[in-house]
Amino acid sequence: MTILLTHGYFIAEDAKEQAIMRPYVPLGILYISAYLEQQGYENEVFDSTFSSFDALCDRLLQVRPQVVGLYTNLMTKLNIIRIIRFIKTHPALHGTRVVLGGPEVRNHIQKFLEQGADFIVLGEGEQTMLELVQCIDGKGTLHEIDGIAYGQQQNRERTQLKNLDALPFPNRHKVDMDLYLKAWKEKHGASTMSISTMRGCPYSCKWCSRAVYGQSYRRRSPVNVVDEIALIKAQYNPDSIWFVDDVFTISHQWLSAFTQEITRRHLVMPYECITRADRMNERVIINLKKSGCFRVWIGAESGSQKVIDLMDRRVEVKQVQQMIRLARQHGLQAGTFIMVGYPGETQEDIYATVQHLKNANPDLFTITVAYPIKGTPLYTEVESRFITQLPWDNSTDRDIDFERTYNRRYYDYAIQMINYEVNYHKALQKPVANLFRLPVLKLRSTWAKGKMWIWARKSLNNHTVLAG
Repeated sequence: MTILLTHGYFIAEDAKEQAIMRPYVPLGILYISAYLEQQGYENEVFDSTFSSFDALCDRLLQVRPQVVGLYTNLMTKLNIIRIIRFIKTHPALHGTRVVLGGPEVRNHIQKFLEQGADFIVLGEGEQTMLELVQCIDGKGTLHEIDGIAYGQQQNRERTQLKNLDALPFPNRHKVDMDLYLKAWKEKHGASTMSISTMRGCPYSCKWCSRAVYGQSYRRRSPVNVVDEIALIKAQYNPDSIWFVDDVFTISHQWLSAFTQEITRRHLVMPYECITRADRMNERVIINLKKSGCFRVWIGAESGSQKVIDLMDRRVEVKQVQQMIRLARQHGLQAGTFIMVGYPGETQEDIYATVQHLKNANPDLFTITVAYPIKGTPLYTEVESRFITQLPWDNSTDRDIDFERTYNRRYYDYAIQMINYEVNYHKALQKPVANLFRLPVLKLRSTWAKGKMWIWARKSLNNHTVLAG
């Protein structure tokens, strides 16, 4: 069979992504590629990251694959629809079966099928894709395959893989890793590669999608992970590793075993990861440092305990601050995530977030405006309050706005205010070095606060509830 796997992410088409320039290989399809290959099905990976839609179309016409597998997420949804339409309308690709997988498909099954997809893979893709390919190859029947949807049919859910060590390492040799390493080196001064050690997340944050792996926790063994690190180091020798796991330190026992294994084999190399404050303590931080961690991202989302509780984050603001400070005391960089515009958030909560960032004093922080992803509790909670009604095939969940405490523009200025206020606080720690920067930051913060006040009043005039 001729099988082509791709993902529809074209960095050249996205100015924001080019500015950030943090591209990672599509691990999902590289895992599927390796698994199919292990089971005797050769395949091609067309890595679209540094390519173009036209180049992908040209390759499809050259190969004329029997099966095209498309990884689909929120960012790539619109490009995936473009690719499906091209395949289904070009005479030379008549008969090509289009298979979609990834986090975006579960809650939009019929809509993607209506766009022309032949099959939707729900949940983990390796076993399901293999059985689907085998069926298309004349072995087995569709109704026997767990975890797929097609036509008006949705088969039963597939049982999740229990032993992740049984999976082969992702087929990184199928993509041009030099392009990724070079992009990182030129933009950030150091190259990096991504690794996944776990699947699922047992926590219940209302805004977070669990469409692929569910609310579970399954993990590769420390030995298996370090084996992959050894291979990556030997073949590519990146400057650092990025662990894509949702909560890297969820198991203290696993982290301890990982630290022992990577130090025993003299394979320690710099890495960064994401975790939660309630899954950290001083021993965890020591093991992170010992095993090579140079930066840990500790989720907070808000400095208001009220908002954190509304999110069902199940973490204490003070604990987040303590762990950020403790990580920095042990020589780690600490980053954190902030979200504004969550339902029920007031101006008082936003200023609590400013104070939280000043108290915690992280090295880095990012801010986003909350948006509802289909299938999450947040989406269900605000669906009746949607302001935007956009065509599904021409928009994504990121475009959805809903009635909040304040007008959407208010939060744009709130983000600016938070950045200016916190950076002013940081600059105060070195007043001589920032002599000329300090008044500029203060002036900009005052300007942003003024804009917030104006848009808060407009929200009130538009009969939006103003609480704060």
